[in-house]
Amino acid sequence: MIGRVRGTLAEKQPPHVIVDVNGLGYELEVPMTTLYRLPSVGEPLTLHSHLVVREDAHLLYGFFEKRERELFRELIRLSGVGPKLALALMSALEVDELVRCVQAQDTSALVRVPGVGKKTAERLLLELKGRFKAWEAVPGMATLVVEPQGIGAVSSAEHDAVSALISLGYKPQEASRAVSAIKEEGLSSEDMIRRALKGMI
Repeated sequence: MIGRVRGTLAEKQPPHVIVDVNGLGYELEVPMTTLYRLPSVGEPLTLHSHLVVREDAHLLYGFFEKRERELFRELIRLSGVGPKLALALMSALEVDELVRCVQAQDTSALVRVPGVGKKTAERLLLELKGRFKAWEAVPGMATLVVEPQGIGAVSSAEHDAVSALISLGYKPQEASRAVSAIKEEGLSSEDMIRRALKGMI
């Protein structure tokens, strides 16, 4: 198991990043909540990771904080939830927001996530309720402060944002429409993704 990757951020192509560790590049898929907090390319970076071994691939997932990784692990333990759906949920909702949904058994935010219908949302919230009892007593459940960094070319940023949304399960038309609806100029792809997700949720 690869539990942590520490090195230099070599590439950032949402939702994938490559971390250079002494000349060896580790490709990790990250939720958008982690992507928003990454430093600029060329800067040092540490990600907490989870390795998923399949017959056709070894997939590495990265998280800015340990609690994000623990949430990911809780989610993929649930019936019918794979890594892709877990990342989609974590990209749409901060950890504490998801915990609040579980506490209130509120399906409204979850059903807007691709691949989650009302029945699925109700089942997920019910299954998570017991698992999250331990989380409620853990300090540090305050809202994450996410600060996007770095400004790229607008066309490239828009393309990256649309690609990231599609990889999360949104239809191409939905992704393009959500990004096009953002009127501000000069935004990074991370900021576009964040605003587009908030608009859809």
